[in-house]
Amino acid sequence: MLVWERPEPPERPVPAPLSREGIVRTAIRLADANGLEAVSLRKVAAALDVGPMRLYGYIATKEELLDLMVDAVYAEIRPAGDGWREVLTSVAELTRRAAHRHEWLADLIGGRPQLGPNALARGEAVLSALRDLDVDIVMPVVSAVDSFVIGTVRREIAERRAERASGMDQRQWQRAFGPYLERTFATGRYPALATVVRDAAHLDAGQTFRTGLGFLLDGIGAGIPA
Repeated sequence: MLVWERPEPPERPVPAPLSREGIVRTAIRLADANGLEAVSLRKVAAALDVGPMRLYGYIATKEELLDLMVDAVYAEIRPAGDGWREVLTSVAELTRRAAHRHEWLADLIGGRPQLGPNALARGEAVLSALRDLDVDIVMPVVSAVDSFVIGTVRREIAERRAERASGMDQRQWQRAFGPYLERTFATGRYPALATVVRDAAHLDAGQTFRTGLGFLLDGIGAGIPA
């Protein structure tokens, strides 16, 4: 029986009351602070000041715990809007915000299918907004948007982690490597790169995300049969 359907053991008020929701909430707090390496059933039990065996009545494996953590974050993704474009824009932006609040989500999202109640509710809301489209194109449309969001979020989180690891923000990085790029571009071997770096508008991450999403949705709109 999957964890979503398996009943919790009877409540034990002492020495410390437990619930599956409380365990997951604690695991998310640990992951938000120190990444997924801070999460294990033993570490969560220690944070709750209970023995690890207490947790096994609620959650059998670390994989189940990770599934529950992802599904809890899906509760933060409640798309809204009128029509397929507004709903897909909403779900994309909400997913990105959730990943920025919970960086570890970037390591798990897009893996095996998420079948928890919050993930299913999110999927139902999205598919309901696309109910007027041909049923054969619904999943390719959703998959295209999901792939764009997952790829973008993973890149953004990787950049944030790299900044922390190097101790340099974007401006510091530009000052450190700018002279090298100028010397390289001066060779004339990379004219297209030089033009973009020197002349193109430098959008921030949010602007880049919204612009790319707009291009994708424009393409989807153009491909939807009238």
